[in-house]
Order: sequence, then C-alpha cells, then structure tokens
Amino acid sequence: MSTTLSHRTLNRTLLARQMLMQRTDMPIVDAVEHLGGLQAQAPIPPYLALWTRLAPYEVDALSELILDRTLVRMTLWRGTLHLISANDVFLMRTALQPELDKWARTSMPPAVRVEIDLGELARITREYVDSEPRTVAEIGAHLEQHFPEARARELSSQAQMLVPMVQVPPRGIWGVGGVPQNIAMATWLGRDLPDEAAVPELISRYLRAFGPATLADVQAWSKLTGLKAHTAGLDLVEYRNEDGKVLLDVQDGVIVPEDVAAPARLLPAFDNVLLGHADRRRIMSEDARSRWGAVRNGVFPPTFLVDGFVHGTWNVVETKDTATLTIQPYFRTAKKDLAGVVREARAVLKVMAPGKEHVITERSA
Repeated sequence: MSTTLSHRTLNRTLLARQMLMQRTDMPIVDAVEHLGGLQAQAPIPPYLALWTRLAPYEVDALSELILDRTLVRMTLWRGTLHLISANDVFLMRTALQPELDKWARTSMPPAVRVEIDLGELARITREYVDSEPRTVAEIGAHLEQHFPEARARELSSQAQMLVPMVQVPPRGIWGVGGVPQNIAMATWLGRDLPDEAAVPELISRYLRAFGPATLADVQAWSKLTGLKAHTAGLDLVEYRNEDGKVLLDVQDGVIVPEDVAAPARLLPAFDNVLLGHADRRRIMSEDARSRWGAVRNGVFPPTFLVDGFVHGTWNVVETKDTATLTIQPYFRTAKKDLAGVVREARAVLKVMAPGKEHVITERSA
C-alpha cells in the first residue's frame, strides 16, 4: 500500500524543492532550470523569486544572463510570459506548442471571432519578426493589413501563441525597463524548435521541483493533456495524499517530515510555487486561496509565508526618498511569526530600493 503524505508533509517537501526552506548557493541558471522557469509577466518578479531562494545573489548577475541570451523571456506556461534558460526553451516550448496552438484558435472573444488561416498568420508573423524586434502594437498592425476582417489586438495575441518569440532587452533588465519588443526565437537563439517534444522528461522535471503530485497537478501547471501515457516509461514512486489520491514522484525525491520548521518568506507576484498545482492546499488554506484569488485579470499579488503557508500579502510604494513596504496579513499573526516577515521585508527593501529610507508598516488582519 502507498504511503500517505499529509498536507504539512507535502508543504515541507514542496518548500524544500522550491528552495524556500533555506537559501542555496545554486547558480542562477541552474536554479531557473530546476524551477522550470519563472513567471515573468512583469519585469521584477523573477528577480525577487530568485532573491528569496538564493544566497549569495545579485540582481545584476541575472540581468547579465538575460543580456547575453543565456536566459530569455518568452510565452510559455498557461500562455504567459516566463523567464527560462535558452537550453530549456527547446524542451519546454516544444512540449507546449500544441497547446498554445489550441489557444490561438480560441483566443478571440466570441463577439469578434472570425475565421483566420492560422498557418498563414504564423508565416506572416514569422517573416515580420525574423529580422528585428517588433512591439505588440506593430505586430498587430502588420497582421491587420493582411487580415482586415480581424482586430489587431486579437491577431497579435494569436501570433504570440503560434510563433515562438523572445521579448528582448532592455525590457526585463533590472532598473532599466523599456517598451516590450519581440523577435523570432530562432533568430535570437540561432536555431529552431525540434520536431518532437520529450514530454516524459518534462514530467520528471516538474516532479523534481513540485512533487510529489497528481497528474491533475502536472496538467494545471502545463495545461497539457494525455499525460498518463507519457508516464508509462518513467520509473516513478507512488504515494497518497490525505484524500487518497495517487501522488507521483521521482525515485530519488526527498520527503521532508511535517514537523521541520519553515522560515518566513516573501514571494513575488505570480510566484510559481503558488501556481504549480491543481490542489493548492499544500501551500495555502482554502480561506487564503479565496482571498489571494479574488483579483482582477489574474494579477496575483506578492504574498508572504508563515509556517510554510500563505498568510497574507505585501507591497512596496516608492517616493523620491522613501520606500514603504506594507504587510497585510489575512489572519491574526503571532508577534514572533510577524517578526520573521519583518526581517525578510527589511532585507528585500535593501534590494528593491537601495539608498532610500525604508519604512515597514503592518495592517491588522
């Protein structure tokens, strides 16, 4: 009979695999690859996601890896922008491309949906972004000339799903920013995607970073279907969760006991540890999930962990001379637990706003 793992055991194990139990000196590229990429809808979250996991760590080192094309920003999981290693692009974008193709077919709102030859749209897009970076508005306007029956906004969204593109610097560079511009991935990295994807390898990589997990969890993370067939050749271990559902894991996956203490941690907006499972009880209660998820347009806020679980949100507001970090607990918090959050808050302000006066405020739950 399979061993049953409690929610707290799964919590401690997830935190360890996500490098949230203790900071590690793993090189930045290795960390990004281990984590399966970092969600990067906004420029700052990947920097903070690594800050909360690595020591020593310098934001400029991450910027340099983006500038020299070792790391790239491109559309991946769930159709959103991610930071990923150039090496991993050829595994992960290839695996996701069939699903992204499906999304391209349904991305137009029903009220404006028209029949578009997506093969032709992809060809025209690829030619347009092959030689130089283009903004989303430029891509949409160019496509609208060829498909006047459709709208530029929807056409550009379809294009980003169909054609692998890299969002080029200076966008995504710490302290620089810039208008988002995209160029063909094959141009930026010097080669195109392979014909077939190694989906079993993708599953193993997921389990190393997020496991043990159900196939539903893998699907929630990747949006891929038909995953059971791809596990047939994998040598996996089976556990059960408290609901009796089967959890899969790699053979050498370390399980961390539930009584191991977990430190306070600040997580950036969109952190993958919160988005990597269908059943998120291993990282947040149902009450916390309902509060965290009550946002507009899927813009999830930065959160903090107490005893390993989501306990509230935080944000930073900067003026010319001051950076104020506000802690907003979801629940009443013991002083000793809040002290750990405040220590992390002081540390992150040194990264986010060096040279400014730092203020930390707390709101009551």
